[in-house]
Amino acid sequence: MSIVSNGTKVTEKWFQQYGRYVDIFAVSCDSFNELTNIRIGRGDGYNVKRLKQIARWCKEYNVMFKMNTVVCRYNFNEDMVSQILEIAPFRWKCFQVLVQPGENSGFDKNGNATKRDATPFKISDEKFQIFCNKHQHVPGFVAESNRLMAASYLILDEYMCFLDKEKDFQSASILDVGVAKALKEVHWDETAFAERGGEYDWTNKEDGGVEEQMSGCGNDGKGELDW
Repeated sequence: MSIVSNGTKVTEKWFQQYGRYVDIFAVSCDSFNELTNIRIGRGDGYNVKRLKQIARWCKEYNVMFKMNTVVCRYNFNEDMVSQILEIAPFRWKCFQVLVQPGENSGFDKNGNATKRDATPFKISDEKFQIFCNKHQHVPGFVAESNRLMAASYLILDEYMCFLDKEKDFQSASILDVGVAKALKEVHWDETAFAERGGEYDWTNKEDGGVEEQMSGCGNDGKGELDW
């Protein structure tokens, strides 16, 4: 099982009770500067401290530790190398902030305000490449550009509808028509899914798991990381 969290409510007691059921615990952290995290809207001033504590608990309770970072206009120039090497996640996913029409683009096709607006955080491909060039040598680094993410993820909204970024389209809810039928209504790029390293054995080393790593910005070679 894999869990993604900002870590706010996680305690050592939780790891003691449930850690043995978890293969991967991923924590979202966009910066090692707390002021930047607060500016992005991710932080309460303790994001980095919490991240490091959870990394220690993962090591202690034999859970694979992963870190997710969304690269945006406020952190693309940050140098995170030394901090990442200290924490040593087995996988560090770095996403170029993605604006999904109708979902987090400010307004939907009918002119109604969306619940989220990511447009102020948007960066160019060139700026994302600046971040990649600075960090691509770090073990476990995996970068996902907008090109790779656009159709390689299956995204469900709060109504359990698949979202199709390319067609700005929302499928019928899987609660109404089922997964198979709803999935046929949207485009899923299986080639891009494989290119971004979507297929890998994510169980821990006691189960013989091996992690596939991609470096650069999703177009370099692959290598194996033993955990």
